[in-house]
Amino acid sequence: MMKSQMRQAMLQQLHQMTEEQYRNRSAKIVKRLFRLPSIEEAEVVAVTISRYPEVDTYALIETLWEMGKTVVVPRCLPKTKEMDFRKITSFTQLEIAYAELLEPIVHETTSFEKSEIDLVIVPGVVFDVRGYRIGFGGGYYDRYLANCSIPTIALAFSEQVVVQVPTNQYDISVDYIVTDFNIVEVVK
Repeated sequence: MMKSQMRQAMLQQLHQMTEEQYRNRSAKIVKRLFRLPSIEEAEVVAVTISRYPEVDTYALIETLWEMGKTVVVPRCLPKTKEMDFRKITSFTQLEIAYAELLEPIVHETTSFEKSEIDLVIVPGVVFDVRGYRIGFGGGYYDRYLANCSIPTIALAFSEQVVVQVPTNQYDISVDYIVTDFNIVEVVK
């Protein structure tokens, strides 16, 4: 099965969840995430603003703020297919931008360099046990994570983890996948 077919099939499957299942399962994933030392140790955490049916990141972001951590959120730069991670301290610092995503308002936020980020929460639609993923098709995260060693974690509902997804030489695997049932530590 091709990436686009796997992406579409998984999105259809995820849309079958009720709102209550979505909220409860997202909360379990976020709670399990905080068992990892890398999230405790990180001072600056990069995370996207989730969009249903992705694992909800709003409560995660609020918890990170409560812990005194710096949260940086990507702003997509479509011309170069790059991302600019910017510090937010409130959800009011977001606006609808590229691909209808909520992104930081430039004049209200500060940009952070890769070297300043301690951990990246990587979004995706389908993941495999080797840590590879199918995202939303833009390649933004694979480009961003190429040639750097920032620790990475993906958040996923258990059905989003499959045995194998198609990969190419540009795909970057994550270090951990946290689901509502377990934590998959990727052996590299």
